[in-house]
Amino acid sequence: MVAVKANKQYTITEAEKKSYLAQGYDIIGDNGAVEHSPQATVPYAEYEKAQAEIAKLHDELAQVRAAKTKKGEA
Repeated sequence: MVAVKANKQYTITEAEKKSYLAQGYDIIGDNGAVEHSPQATVPYAEYEKAQAEIAKLHDELAQVRAAKTKKGEA
């Protein structure tokens, strides 16, 4: 597995994983799964949630605009 932060990349063991996460490194497992550090400026889970909400709002806006166009309210 690999610990990555900025331009640094270290090969680590399972025993070192917790320490590197605490230092702000993201961990990329041997299978390619990424575990993001809880020390990130914006926790990745919150970022993903915000991105999903933005995508949902864009879809809703497109639907409203399409409905107005059909009614001739451009």
